[in-house]
Amino acid sequence: MQFQESSFCQRIQPSETLAITTLVAELRRRGKAVIDLGAGEPDFDTPEEIKAAGIAAIRAGKTKYTPNVGTLALREAIGNHLKTISGANYTSHQIVVSNGAKQAIHNVLLALCNPGDEVIVPVPYWVSYPEQVKMAGATPVIVAAQEADDFKISPQALEQAITPRTKLVLLNSPSNPTGAVYSKEELQALAEVIRRKQIFVLSDEIYIKLVYREVQTCSLAAFPELHDQLILVNGFSKAYAMTGWRLGYVAAPAAIAKAVAKIQSHTTSNPCSISQEAGCAALAMNEQELLAMRHEFEKRRDFVHAAINQMPGLSARLPGGAFYIFANIAPLLGKTFAGKTIASPSDLVHLFIEHAGVALVGGEAFGSRQHVRLSYANSMENLQAAMRQLGDAVARIANIS
Repeated sequence: MQFQESSFCQRIQPSETLAITTLVAELRRRGKAVIDLGAGEPDFDTPEEIKAAGIAAIRAGKTKYTPNVGTLALREAIGNHLKTISGANYTSHQIVVSNGAKQAIHNVLLALCNPGDEVIVPVPYWVSYPEQVKMAGATPVIVAAQEADDFKISPQALEQAITPRTKLVLLNSPSNPTGAVYSKEELQALAEVIRRKQIFVLSDEIYIKLVYREVQTCSLAAFPELHDQLILVNGFSKAYAMTGWRLGYVAAPAAIAKAVAKIQSHTTSNPCSISQEAGCAALAMNEQELLAMRHEFEKRRDFVHAAINQMPGLSARLPGGAFYIFANIAPLLGKTFAGKTIASPSDLVHLFIEHAGVALVGGEAFGSRQHVRLSYANSMENLQAAMRQLGDAVARIANIS
């Protein structure tokens, strides 16, 4: 019997970041050496006390269903954590724990959006934002955040994009793919527009613990005037090196949290019981180990940023957080190398894989046709080798008239 994708499925684009990860795995299986700077995943191991909590949970028989919204212990721990970092008060009834922040965002969009609603998505954006908006039946409204403005949307641009159909705006600080971080003053200005225009804001703060020393920021939860319009999403994958544990959460007004819980009850039900025990341990741990990871990321950032800006035809702004460099490759577009014309960032990415043995992600996945994303969540040894190999390839391409 012939299969044809549903019309719903045909509207959705596959994840380019996952496609690159799959390609790298296949090339390695065939014996090709590839340094993967495409994956958005910390290379550090999960801290020992978090792993120990997971092991203890298995041995204690905590392997059954939990409440759909997550255990009370974890939701209370998340509420206490949010109080500590932002001053905001969230009760356990306002928190829903999910199988990663990606599911949390999807749940929120399904809970809020109707056909015809608009969701403002600043570009560059995380690859899944527009697709998840479309999956919820709404329309993504793409608003450019200029490179000259450090890829941050201005209050004026936000206000101009709001229409009577606008349901919410998606904000991500620190940003994937740019590493841009909004200052407290910049967030305050955006919050004023959001409050005045009476729209919701989904604040994806998955990288908020990965902000470097020269940057001052805060959670949007720090603005009490926004509390009734704010849906906060966070998780454990990035800061705690827990990507495979699949644990995230939503903190929102109680009515929204209840709607999110209803949707989750008919999809995955509760997140993994073992991961939830590990999440409690993560929130209780001394954060010195997290600081050590962040400092290592900062050293890698400085190295990769300097190396990229020394390559002819490439340039990049210094990211204030996360673990990505969003490099401008516009001067290399239109050149022909190894018999192939570089018409797009993805063309360049595939040339880099073939001729430099380094995998990046093309900027098209993030809404840009002039950039590529590099992840420096890799060992310094691998980053040094990758920059040498990329530098050699870029020099050969740049010398072509």
